[in-house]
Amino acid sequence: MNELKLLLARDEIARRVADMGQQITRDAAGEPLVFIGVLKGAAIFLSDLVRNVDLDATFDFIGVASYGNLPGPKQENVWNSTGEVRLIKDVEHSLRGQNVILVEDILDTGLTLTFLKRLLLGHEPKSLRIAALLDKPERRRLKIEADYVGFTIPNEFVVGYGLDYAERYRNLPDIRILPGALPA
Repeated sequence: MNELKLLLARDEIARRVADMGQQITRDAAGEPLVFIGVLKGAAIFLSDLVRNVDLDATFDFIGVASYGNLPGPKQENVWNSTGEVRLIKDVEHSLRGQNVILVEDILDTGLTLTFLKRLLLGHEPKSLRIAALLDKPERRRLKIEADYVGFTIPNEFVVGYGLDYAERYRNLPDIRILPGALPA
């Protein structure tokens, strides 16, 4: 993994995720929470985040597809979203009247989170907030912001800590830049 440039080290990530968990605990003011993790990338972040929330909390998962998984880091589909987001797996439990936090690994174009926000609001939650580990604002195509952001990062293709390239690198404990995967 020496070819991957370190962007965020595991200790830095752990500290920031703990801070986010404490902020969510304060903001929820004792109310129970339902965390909805976006598969697959947010699974590790969700696990670490909920362990840092000192409240009654449950979680569920939702799955969507919007990026290609073509081999070779210079493939345009890997970096550029198709513009279409498809639901692959919906939540399994009712969200009606619940305080929901949608947990995503990275907010870049805004296409996925806009789609998911609209979808989850249709479930009639009491409240809906968004927690994103990474925010890449210069890639934004739709106006959407997260309520909780771990790190704002440059316009680079990143992997590790749940983020992948063609299903590889999710298990890396750090967040690293994938060389050769340059933005269009």
